[in-house]
Amino acid sequence: MAARATSSIFWGALVSVALILTACGGSGTGEGAFTPLAPEDPGPVHVHGLGVNPTDGALFIATHTGLYRTPPDAKRAEPVGDRRQDTMGFTVAGRDYFLGSGHPDARGFQEGQPPLLGLIESRDGGKTWEPVSLRGEADFHVLRFLGKRVYGYDASNNRLLVSADRGRTWEKRTIPAPILDLAANPTRSGGVILAGEGGLLRSEDDARTWQALGGTPGLLAWPSRRALYLVDGAGAVFVSPDAGHSFTPIGDIGGEPAALVAEGERDLYVALHDGTIKVSMDAGRTWAVRSSP
Repeated sequence: MAARATSSIFWGALVSVALILTACGGSGTGEGAFTPLAPEDPGPVHVHGLGVNPTDGALFIATHTGLYRTPPDAKRAEPVGDRRQDTMGFTVAGRDYFLGSGHPDARGFQEGQPPLLGLIESRDGGKTWEPVSLRGEADFHVLRFLGKRVYGYDASNNRLLVSADRGRTWEKRTIPAPILDLAANPTRSGGVILAGEGGLLRSEDDARTWQALGGTPGLLAWPSRRALYLVDGAGAVFVSPDAGHSFTPIGDIGGEPAALVAEGERDLYVALHDGTIKVSMDAGRTWAVRSSP
């Protein structure tokens, strides 16, 4: 996949998002830089992550203003629980089992929660959350779960951390650049693709060493050996059948992406920056609105 002129658009959008996160405390641990969110429901604002709950097939939307759920037969998202925490990193790790990170809402701040929540988990479909590790020390903007392994990009310290025990303990990895996204090989242990400012990089030793693949950075989803998906900053959709060595353009989402997730090999969900969620059921070729803000 050749580098595209639209990549500058993508990184311009990322800079804008970074400024928003800095304003809410995403880049520092000091309370003076942290502005907690009000407990009211403002609706989904600034989507950070997506996931499908295997319990019932509901789509979950992690946002700057809390976690939202769209049932399989609905088109509008509904708030989950009564907390409006800024859920940054987010991944569905099992039936009603979610991992997340981010910043507390106003009530959590009053209860003494630190500006950086570290790794948190929910075992009741996002209704309640409990701390797991690195409380007050990490703000994961990327979280990926595979087996018992967790990959987390801590944007507050620009570090990639890897855990072999569901996030209880961590090992630090060296990364060549800040991370936009990361995907783990679903069939080969230790295989990782990283999307950074300079393009894509591959590791075969669990993120210890990296090999440049080039190409354009983008959001990643890797549901099977035959399909590694990438959506670039202009919304173009690509698929790689060979673990990132080559990509083929297959579709377009019609806007700039904010989050991407795959459910099975062919079903893809993407969030646009206006809060619209789109779904493709034909491996990224065509897209329809799944949920509206």
